[in-house]
Amino acid sequence: MERIRLGVNIDHVATLRQARKALQPDPVWAAAAATLAGADGITVHLRSDRRHIQDRDVQLLRQTVNTHLNVELAADDEMVGLMIDIVPDAVCLVPENPNEITTEGGLDLQKAGDRVARAATQLKAAGISVTCFIEPDDKQVKLARKLGADSIEINTNAFSLARGDRIKKETARVAQAAKLAQKLGLDVHAGHGLDYFNLLPMIGIPQITELNIGHAIIARAVLVGLDKAVRDMKALLER
Repeated sequence: MERIRLGVNIDHVATLRQARKALQPDPVWAAAAATLAGADGITVHLRSDRRHIQDRDVQLLRQTVNTHLNVELAADDEMVGLMIDIVPDAVCLVPENPNEITTEGGLDLQKAGDRVARAATQLKAAGISVTCFIEPDDKQVKLARKLGADSIEINTNAFSLARGDRIKKETARVAQAAKLAQKLGLDVHAGHGLDYFNLLPMIGIPQITELNIGHAIIARAVLVGLDKAVRDMKALLER
């Protein structure tokens, strides 16, 4: 089984900065530190409300990240246009609700199909890989393929919240979606709510090639430093 790539989401470095509208901590510096600690890629979510990551951050990250830059965003024309100008390595299309604390669920590709198809066509024409953030559901996996995605990112929030017997059930849902996605030729990523204590079942799903983890790493970094927080997560993935 191939080693799972670790994408470190640095949104909450920007959250801390924006709390004071200050210059520090700079997510661009955090990206460099995470990369030196072994991160395989950097992920940010450029929200329409710009509550944490700013346009300036993505522009500078494109100039400085030498591994893999993945930008999460809504599938609307303004955001897609920005990405065509900046050209990150990948864009992950996600749902957005202005009142949410964090992303609340996967993108419903039945409702958002037209927007997703248009965004995927435009992004791929610019040389940008396209991922859809979806629930572990066979219909959503098939739609992602039909609408032109290169990859899916499976929303692991339900798995992360599961307790007792529910953990096995949610792991099985993720595994089923991952198997189908790989069969359809999609690369399989996963993320949301994963931390140092719950991610081992996800590592055991051979179709998953990448985990994107943010809050847990940044929360640990507050106590032990970003370098150690990333290295500790990498060590878990390489078990």
